[in-house]
Amino acid sequence: MSKPLHRGVRTSWGSTDSWDSPRKDVTGTEEDRNSTSPLKFNQIRISSPDDTYSIRNGHGGENSHIAEKYAGKNLRARHNLALLIIKMSLVVIVIVALTGSFWWTLSISTSSRGLVLHGYKHLQQQLVADLRDIGEISLGSTRFKELEFCQLEFDNHVPCFNVSENLPSGISGANQYDRNCGTGLMENCLILPPANYRLPLRWPTGKDVIWVNNVKITAQEVLSSGSLTKRMMVEEEQISFRSASLITDGIEDYSHQIAEMIGLRNESNLIDVGVRTILDIGCGYGSFGAHLFSKHILTICIAEYEISGSQVQLTLERGLPAMIASFRSKQLPYPSLSFDMLHCARCGIDWDEKDGLFLIEVDRVLRPGGYFVWTSPLTNPQTYLRGKESQKRWNFVRTYAESICWDLLGQQDDTVVWRKTSRKKCYVSRRPGAGPSLCGKGRDIDSPYYHPLESCLRGTQTKRWIPIEQRPTWPTRVNLNSDELAMHGLHSEVIAVDSLKWNSDLRNYWSLLSPQIFSDHPKRPGDEDPAPPYNMLRNVLDMNARFGGLNSALLEAGKSVWVMNVVPTTLANYLQLILDRGFVGVLHDWCEAFPTYPRTYDMVHVEGLLSLETVRRKCSQLDLFTEIDRILRPEGWIIFRDTSSLVESARELSTKLKWDSRIVEIDSSNEEKLLICQKPFSRRQAI
Repeated sequence: MSKPLHRGVRTSWGSTDSWDSPRKDVTGTEEDRNSTSPLKFNQIRISSPDDTYSIRNGHGGENSHIAEKYAGKNLRARHNLALLIIKMSLVVIVIVALTGSFWWTLSISTSSRGLVLHGYKHLQQQLVADLRDIGEISLGSTRFKELEFCQLEFDNHVPCFNVSENLPSGISGANQYDRNCGTGLMENCLILPPANYRLPLRWPTGKDVIWVNNVKITAQEVLSSGSLTKRMMVEEEQISFRSASLITDGIEDYSHQIAEMIGLRNESNLIDVGVRTILDIGCGYGSFGAHLFSKHILTICIAEYEISGSQVQLTLERGLPAMIASFRSKQLPYPSLSFDMLHCARCGIDWDEKDGLFLIEVDRVLRPGGYFVWTSPLTNPQTYLRGKESQKRWNFVRTYAESICWDLLGQQDDTVVWRKTSRKKCYVSRRPGAGPSLCGKGRDIDSPYYHPLESCLRGTQTKRWIPIEQRPTWPTRVNLNSDELAMHGLHSEVIAVDSLKWNSDLRNYWSLLSPQIFSDHPKRPGDEDPAPPYNMLRNVLDMNARFGGLNSALLEAGKSVWVMNVVPTTLANYLQLILDRGFVGVLHDWCEAFPTYPRTYDMVHVEGLLSLETVRRKCSQLDLFTEIDRILRPEGWIIFRDTSSLVESARELSTKLKWDSRIVEIDSSNEEKLLICQKPFSRRQAI
């Protein structure tokens, strides 16, 4: 168990500067003091020219004394009059000022009272909303209560896919396991791991060996599974997928067979013909994707919700990409033209149902020139000839595939491989009424979010219609050229700046985390990262992926991780760009539960999402944080990056979830901070 974080000391930022204007004494003569007075009245003598002349020349007499006498009286009278006028003016000014002030005050207290009260109510509502997000922070840390642990039945709880909640809502039958995100599905409690839960083995050992108590599946369920990709070895405490087993040899032969049917020497050549990302439908336990990982091919498993949590939960436990998804009634949360291959090995989908709607959805997410691989007893010529019903179903699928411009490349044993056309002209050259029509331009949505299934073909109107053989092969595909970026409305300079930023940020992240994630293999500053299996980070969830910059930086740094790039539905949608770069990702509304089982990710990265949800106010930060806690493994890590105020409030809220956390200053930014958190390994107390 890694060491918990030591809580850091937060730095308070503020200004100590104040205005300083001391009063100074003025010394000197009376004349000096008068000259420095801000307001000075000068006495002005007014006289006639004759008077002035006689005085200057010393002439006098009675008349001159009389003149001086009356002149002095005249000056005093004028002086008194001027003072009287000034005093009266000042009185008038004061009266006018007091009257105006009175009427202004009266106006505020009467006509403006509604505006003042409205402003007060608005501030009050805003305060209540803020306090709702940070719980009881205003009451002080001593009264900031921690969340309680959930009941035992929540150990594998997945909101939006809970059958017990769907049935009362009138959802039953085949759709009872579909995604249904209603109100009140978020649980503000902390889910404890099952009894005898153990931290997963580190990558790549964890890919081949997992702890049996970490997943909700029994040995009997494992042994009774007849699927090629589901069979495995069950030991006393572990489930093993080691290469020495006959099961893995079977996967290698199976992958080799698929490559030969495409016309390749072996599965290693799949990447040479443009295959980088594969959507594995009903993947079993992920053995197909685990084998292709060594060939630099990224496979994401999707399967319907299962109460046992077997397929998706176990695949993620192995450190492989997976998520809960089903297109029985809704489209997948991926854009059109997203994957190079779709694979279905006894996946449980009846492709002849609903008049071919499922095949249309496969066509939508498949890139031009991409491959659809289907393995089923129904496709075996020796099987379908045994019964008319099986032959009818197979004929429907084969005919429908031809009507949507798929080329049948080969059929061998239980496996058949089709290739989607890379020529748009194929659709218009079909005879009238042969197959589904093309979607109109207004309905050809590139990035749907659980829209209902439709009976028209999508993706033909987009500029992204590029055959996979014409796309750069991996890993060149990561760096899209200027023409490809222009399709997404971006310039190469934008991606270059974004890459530099994330390369620098990743170095800082890794430097902060290295002492903890390599706790049993100490790493000194400047040393190289220890090679696997000492790297305990494998599954990374980026909650606001934007261009996939974190994924690209991890790849460039040679980190043995994969990233689930999530694009929030309320932000600019660059999921098409992320998928075109050869990564995996999905659209998601973070006010809803993410389609995965508890304890499935080693690290969650949250950049700018708190600011987004604070503005949107659709859900509380507590809902968001409890969802992060649900999908994070014990001793997993969370990195928040946001404005200083939001990071500070997130730090307080993290104590409610019992996370160890510390705030880290960012040298390049005075407006942003990092919050590094670690989820503790809490065990259920014995009763």
